[in-house]
Amino acid sequence: MKLNIDLNIRRYAHIALLVYLGISVQIQAQTLLKPNRVFDGTEMHENWVVLVENNQITYVGNGQDFKKPTGTQEIDLSGTTLMPGIIEGHSHLLLHPYNETDWNDQVLKESPVERAIRGTVHAKNSLMAGITTMRDLGAEGAGYTDVYLKKTIEQGIIPGPRLLVAGPAIVATGAYGPKGFHDGVTVPLGAETVSGKEEAIRTVRTQMGNGADLIKIYADYRWTPGAESQPTFLQVEIDAMVATAKSAGKYVVAHASTPVGMKRAILGGVETIEHGDGGTLEIFNMMKEKGIGLCPTLAAGDAITQYQGWKKGTDAEPRRITNKKESFKLALESGVQIVFGGDVGVFTHGENYREMELMVEYGMQPMDVLVSATSGNAAMFHLDQLGQLKKGFLADIIAVKGNPLKDIKAMREPVFVMKDGHVVLNVE
Repeated sequence: MKLNIDLNIRRYAHIALLVYLGISVQIQAQTLLKPNRVFDGTEMHENWVVLVENNQITYVGNGQDFKKPTGTQEIDLSGTTLMPGIIEGHSHLLLHPYNETDWNDQVLKESPVERAIRGTVHAKNSLMAGITTMRDLGAEGAGYTDVYLKKTIEQGIIPGPRLLVAGPAIVATGAYGPKGFHDGVTVPLGAETVSGKEEAIRTVRTQMGNGADLIKIYADYRWTPGAESQPTFLQVEIDAMVATAKSAGKYVVAHASTPVGMKRAILGGVETIEHGDGGTLEIFNMMKEKGIGLCPTLAAGDAITQYQGWKKGTDAEPRRITNKKESFKLALESGVQIVFGGDVGVFTHGENYREMELMVEYGMQPMDVLVSATSGNAAMFHLDQLGQLKKGFLADIIAVKGNPLKDIKAMREPVFVMKDGHVVLNVE
């Protein structure tokens, strides 16, 4: 026998009796969230409320027309905007800011154990910042540590966002670091190297078998330290990796910043392109036509340029930043879907809002930024029960003070975070 019972304090004695008698009891916990306004993933609504039962949303709409079920807990979120949990599109939980330790030394000197411990802290900080789902695009020399990080979160061992992980990522032989050593030195690399169609297919299959949710490839990169990026994989290699992933129900994303590298990735059928610094209007139009998203990672370039000595707000704008603004403007002009993702790990985990602020600063409308970070990313990443506050969707919900449509900086400090129906942050 199984009974559904509302969570009502007057019934606690009855529940205890049923449990004593050996009857299975399913407690229906209902929580009513009452903010000033609700962004449902597509539009903003004033005076709406959201009802959550266990881990699902069961009502979203006008609070005046809603009759609260008996025994429902209320959470007063006056002065806030309620919205879907943020979906981060490009992160590296196993990296920390390069001004603390440069990338080479993280790969060469920090053990996978140390990096896993750091990753647990990064995962918690991300969740507390309102990031309830993350794509982690490469363990950067730590093997499949991201797969096990995901597993421990799912098992409730550590707190963190829902994760989609890429494992080691795949690069062309010779085209990734750490570099700068003579040819007699063998060093651990930040990704897995392949050459040729057969090896590419084998590596994709191995990574999927080891738990990768998606495959990340590097369509271009620097062949030697300090050199300009150049295409790496041949078209036939990219085609083979994409076909292999798709045949298993998975997909490929591509690091690409040169026009040729981006074009090869587009023709190969990747689902998102990461960075895209050298994208042209023609390239972005191709992406839009094929439904490929652009994850511009504005915050990573902004952070790295500051690490290199740029005093933002004081010094003249470096050419790298100017070029990025220009390419992002072309992307917006084309109408290609913009994927929210800052390459966090290059900068501090939990400061994901930096990407949103730069998206607005570089010309994107605040509403479009919010859509990108919620329903847009959910659709792009095949997450059909996330990204919207909608009946039947999973209860990943956050609240921020004020109205981010008026000031995107409101996204800096969430005051309420719920993941899968569980409240993990509620600042009174």
